[in-house]
Amino acid sequence: MVKINENIRFLRKQLGLTQDQFAQQLAIKRSLVGAYEEGRAEPRLELLQKMAAMGGLSVDVMIGRDISQMKEYEKKSLHSKDVVVVSVDEHGRNNIELVPVRAAAGYLNGYADPEYIKELPRFKLPILKQGTYRAFEISGDSMLPILPGTIVIGEWVENMNSIKNGKPYILVTQKEGIVFKRIFNYLEESGKLFLVSDNRQFSPYQIDGSDVIEVWNAKAYISVDFPDAQSKGDLSVEELAGMVMNLKKEIQSLKSGGNPKNFS
Repeated sequence: MVKINENIRFLRKQLGLTQDQFAQQLAIKRSLVGAYEEGRAEPRLELLQKMAAMGGLSVDVMIGRDISQMKEYEKKSLHSKDVVVVSVDEHGRNNIELVPVRAAAGYLNGYADPEYIKELPRFKLPILKQGTYRAFEISGDSMLPILPGTIVIGEWVENMNSIKNGKPYILVTQKEGIVFKRIFNYLEESGKLFLVSDNRQFSPYQIDGSDVIEVWNAKAYISVDFPDAQSKGDLSVEELAGMVMNLKKEIQSLKSGGNPKNFS
């Protein structure tokens, strides 16, 4: 049987917080944290939701699984929609919040803060089916012909394991920030995601699944600039997959002490 108090204690330690610091972030007394961790009291649902969100987990996971036994990438892949912070219109329908490039750094700290989310620009796009969406302004030219300054709209991905190989996603990550790439999913195999650019001048690379805070499946984009006609040099998904396999071989070669070969 899962003990909620043990999950709370483990979560706090994983976050690197003392009981005082944990209590401050939850806006409660330190003595309450001690009571929760010792099993002398149980937090109310609202407080449990806040704890779960701090760890990138759902409430169901907090009360139903021993999180100390979960793999690192699982802890980030089990988000559920009840922990996604959104703003709503006067009819209670979700808005699409826009994260401009200038707000990207702030978003990494404020993505779970309702007050921060409310301050983001927001809009509606009737052509999208009902769901949870967020828009991100992209920078750089790694995904040409989609140009810098384009607004990419993503739909919330509840479980990272559902990422489909070769499809474009927006990832919100702790180390890389907000990135827009085609993703190849090797979470079950190695706990890794491989990120590939449409612009072949940029080499693919890998990140740990545990580094990912949010995943948004790219569904549409808005741009004031029309892309150039498709170049004959553009890569197919199969060719991109081949690049990922080459990268995996390079990494394996480095780990085994071999001599890696350059590839482009």
